[in-house]
Amino acid sequence: RQGRRDAPPLLFHHRVTASPITHFWGELGIFMFMAAPSYRIAVPTDAYEIAVMSRYLIEVGLRGWTWPPERVAKAIRARATNVLVADVGRSVVAFAIMDFGDETAHLSLLAVKPSHQRCNIGRQMMAWMEEAALTAGIATVSLELRSNNFAARMFYRMLGYRELSYIPGYYRGIETAVKMSRDIRRGAPRGVTSDEG
Repeated sequence: RQGRRDAPPLLFHHRVTASPITHFWGELGIFMFMAAPSYRIAVPTDAYEIAVMSRYLIEVGLRGWTWPPERVAKAIRARATNVLVADVGRSVVAFAIMDFGDETAHLSLLAVKPSHQRCNIGRQMMAWMEEAALTAGIATVSLELRSNNFAARMFYRMLGYRELSYIPGYYRGIETAVKMSRDIRRGAPRGVTSDEG
């Protein structure tokens, strides 16, 4: 089995920009243009910015700070974890953290700044992470998210993830989580996973 950092080689070894400009519909219905993002593996100096994004985009409303800079830095250094970031110019606009086991991978976090949502960045990051998991011989990716985050639930459903169960009190003993999973093997029907969980 190849190590998780062996894939996908194109994006791991190079800063890649699909095209110099991408376009999207802004919040006011105005057709807008922005520089296309580039994707890369995070370095320790990204830890603070990733942690702040986690606090204000994912952990908002929860007590404490589950992913402070020290924990993010540890994930960046871990050999069984990939931390991917998307840059636009010199700014980190999105990140994803995935842990790789022997048979399954777990998406710990994924966030895109509101200014760059609906620009296909989250989908591209998930595709990169899933390709890395496939290269490592992994068939299933799982994740949890807040049950009241309906936009995120729809996003993962569109990617083929299936809702498996609810986990009461998963977040700080207060909020319920939804567990989702997908079989990422080539040819596997979307929405059907190998985890019957």
